[in-house]
Amino acid sequence: MGRKYLLGRRGLFACSTTSGHLEDEAPCTSSVRDYNTTSVGSTHHTHTRSSLTASLTTPRRDTGHLHAVNVKAAMLAKAEDKTPQKGGGKKRQHPGDDGKGGERKKRGRGEGGEKSQGDGGRKRLDALSVGYFRRVGERLGEGFGDNEEREMFVENVLSEVKGKAALVAMDQTGSITLQRLLPLSSPEQVGEVLAELGGESGSDLKVVSCDRCGGHVVESAVRQMSRWIEPSQKEPSATTEEEEEEEESCGVLEAQVLSLSQVVRDNCEEFITHVHGSHVVRTLLHMLAGCLGPPRSESRPGAKERSAAPQLTDFEIPTSFWYELKSLTETLMGNINLSVTDAVASAVFQTMLTVCHRKRPKLCKQLLKRIMEYLTSRSAAPGVSPLLVFLKDQASSHLIETIIQLSHKPLLRDLYKNHLKGQLVDLALHPIANFPIQRLTSASAKYKLFMGLFDELVQGVEAILAAGHMGVIIHLAESCAESEEKQDELLQCLLRAFHCAEPGSRHDSCLPLFMSLLTYEVYYHCDTEEGSSSTQTEVPLSSICYHGSRLVQALARFKERSLLLSSLRTLNPADLLTLASDPAGSHVLQALITTSSDKGRGKILRRLEGLYVQMACSRLGSRVLEAIWNSASVNQRQSIAQELVPSENQLRSNQFARHAWAKFALSHFVHRRPHWQEIQTGESKKRKLFSDILE
Repeated sequence: MGRKYLLGRRGLFACSTTSGHLEDEAPCTSSVRDYNTTSVGSTHHTHTRSSLTASLTTPRRDTGHLHAVNVKAAMLAKAEDKTPQKGGGKKRQHPGDDGKGGERKKRGRGEGGEKSQGDGGRKRLDALSVGYFRRVGERLGEGFGDNEEREMFVENVLSEVKGKAALVAMDQTGSITLQRLLPLSSPEQVGEVLAELGGESGSDLKVVSCDRCGGHVVESAVRQMSRWIEPSQKEPSATTEEEEEEEESCGVLEAQVLSLSQVVRDNCEEFITHVHGSHVVRTLLHMLAGCLGPPRSESRPGAKERSAAPQLTDFEIPTSFWYELKSLTETLMGNINLSVTDAVASAVFQTMLTVCHRKRPKLCKQLLKRIMEYLTSRSAAPGVSPLLVFLKDQASSHLIETIIQLSHKPLLRDLYKNHLKGQLVDLALHPIANFPIQRLTSASAKYKLFMGLFDELVQGVEAILAAGHMGVIIHLAESCAESEEKQDELLQCLLRAFHCAEPGSRHDSCLPLFMSLLTYEVYYHCDTEEGSSSTQTEVPLSSICYHGSRLVQALARFKERSLLLSSLRTLNPADLLTLASDPAGSHVLQALITTSSDKGRGKILRRLEGLYVQMACSRLGSRVLEAIWNSASVNQRQSIAQELVPSENQLRSNQFARHAWAKFALSHFVHRRPHWQEIQTGESKKRKLFSDILE
């Protein structure tokens, strides 16, 4: 299938009344690529079965044999002997490269050097070698008893790789096996593999890096540089000889990483615009900066993984990397024109800015300034900022989002006053440009700049809601909560937008309307005239959506929450149970309870009396109940416990409620109540003490 970039970001806000993930949370630099690459053909290399299985065995030592590994090798050799062989130049089929044996490859691997069709005549591993590396992968999955066994195994396998590293790396099965083997190898062994992949001049790294399978191997090899340790940080107990060996081992890998960086600089345009090679450049940037991201899994990430920013781990780097990163960024800036025209290259520039912002702040400021100067210097219509064009472009808008996220105050102020002022509503209504506006709204929350930005955006709230661009409204509400400014104005604007501002009796309906993102007339199935003159008909709580939940959670952080709490208290017990058990609604109830004062929380808990058992037996309701318990006073906990205890058998037999029973220590409450109360009082005092310290 190949690798994919910048997965379907646009348009997730269009359907504002259905639950889903807030698209704008996915960082634009976290594009992923699949590893489900297609099968590759192969040509034949001369290997005897004994030589191929030899590296799966542990060599004989004077101290004896490692019996288990030898038995494994004998079983593999025996299994190979049973494999039926076909003579002549006929195609040899074997189980699929996924290790499950369920699929058979349709592309022939011809014997005697026959090349597979559609591969440009490039040489591939022969079938016997492919089978060998598949078995190596299976053996790696079983683990090793000790370090000695692992080291000998790795050494033997790498001896089989030697001389044909490029062929192995660019084969699907060989690539997957090498990726798993390199983290177990020493830095020196990894450096030797990279050296062979690069050839005498190192230029061959370009071919391997831009291969759909080989690129993963190069990335895995470069990532091993994170194991580098500065000599001064090594244990003083190590002997001088050991230190010299370790330094020499890491030095080999360091030299190869620098060689790769040189190759990238010499072929910068080809690398950063290549769908596979660009990932190698991005990994290289991380390593040169000294921050390691999580390893990419073979399966596609779920929605939660895509929406979360990748966690980076810092590590020490050699001094040479400090200077090489500066050289590489200079080369990249020489191709800045590609960052706004090519989505693949744009992702490389985003990574460059992100890692520099984390590890080289001064360099990042310089890069941001230079990129903005380039973007604003392009020709456009008279009186129109060129940024307005770039903001509406699929590729360049991602880069501008990253720039906004990482910019300092002067750059944000210049961006708004000289380029975007007076255009925010139009941009917020655009299907692509609304995403950078969301970032700008969040980034400006801690500056006075937010006041002017809010005054402009609030004029188009209803139009933005109608366009379905809920991300803009949610970020506006979150920024109001963070800055503690303009909160009343936004709340009144939302009441008007949802048609529940007048008459005042409609205020009590605001919570269901906000959560469902429906106007009063639509939610209660009445037209305007009937809604103003007749009594409101009771409608069961429904249509709670993800974006509505996010909006209310932001409003729950406002100083004045009385409207939301009053609306919550008007819900009947059935609606409250629906709210507590809903995937989106449960977060709303939890936010309203945990952000309330003790008095306000007590009023909500009185409305929930009689529902605790049902909540405890619900997958989502049980989590809300735990959140209530953690924020409740001792008396409130006692009331909850008294309601739960009579249903002991039901609670202890339920897969969700049994956890609540244990966490609330209800067995102690039943049999040793004074001791239970003493423990709860102590926890309450600790919680109050820590909250006072944090405040």
